[in-house]
Amino acid sequence: MRVGVNIFLTEYSIQPVQLGEELEARGYESLWVAEHSHIPTSRVTPWGGRKNAPPLPKEYWYTYDSFVALAAIAATTDRLKVGTGIALVAQRDPIWLAKEVASLDIISEGRFEFGIGFGWNREEMASHGIESRTRHRLVREKVALMKALWTQDLVSYEGEMISLEESWAWPKPYQKPHPPIVMGSGGGPMALAAVAEYCDGWMPVHPQNLAGDIATLHGLLEQAGRDPSEVDIGVYGSQPDPELWKEYKALGVSRVTIFLPPAPADVVVPLLDQHRHLVDN
Repeated sequence: MRVGVNIFLTEYSIQPVQLGEELEARGYESLWVAEHSHIPTSRVTPWGGRKNAPPLPKEYWYTYDSFVALAAIAATTDRLKVGTGIALVAQRDPIWLAKEVASLDIISEGRFEFGIGFGWNREEMASHGIESRTRHRLVREKVALMKALWTQDLVSYEGEMISLEESWAWPKPYQKPHPPIVMGSGGGPMALAAVAEYCDGWMPVHPQNLAGDIATLHGLLEQAGRDPSEVDIGVYGSQPDPELWKEYKALGVSRVTIFLPPAPADVVVPLLDQHRHLVDN
């Protein structure tokens, strides 16, 4: 089992470069960072879109830009994989985002994994001019456009929601045809359909019925003419529980990430030491 961590990096948490160095020194496989552009104070959408959710923690409006933070980490490590956990694709310009992904993949020499999601905060999306009800279709088209930008010398795209006239765009990613695209989501039907159609991996957050969701995903992949073994399955923000991980492994899970609090180094580093025995198993 590959063991990584996920965290909201902020100005008051352990700083990115130190965290990357501490993780690499202890043999952790990967680091995944969250992002939000901002959080409107109206707070119309409950945390995660869940009814009766607790108040939203302040790290949601304190996050660093994920690509800036990960570039700093990639430049100061040699083996650690770095990933967005998750990039809010609907809210980002896909042409710029494609360039950021390719640039970071080159800087890291192929250690980048592109974690994506649909987002849940409706008022945050609205600030970007995004209709939440259409975000799934929008993400699908933006990913299609980015794949074209990463793999074609002359690129044009015509979708229902976005388009691009014939253009040049470099650099192309270090990994071919592009970095792995990993969906971070629950096990809802729209997310699983997206994984089957255009993703290379799936990392559910707090899975409730992982065995059933994996079976559903495998069925969707087979319907799409894809081999289920092509899609890597992880669990995002898992409890550091080796017995639970044995159950995950039996289901075909190959990676887990442990949630780290957005806390200073004197809190985070001891946690890395506490969980290090799990990395070595």
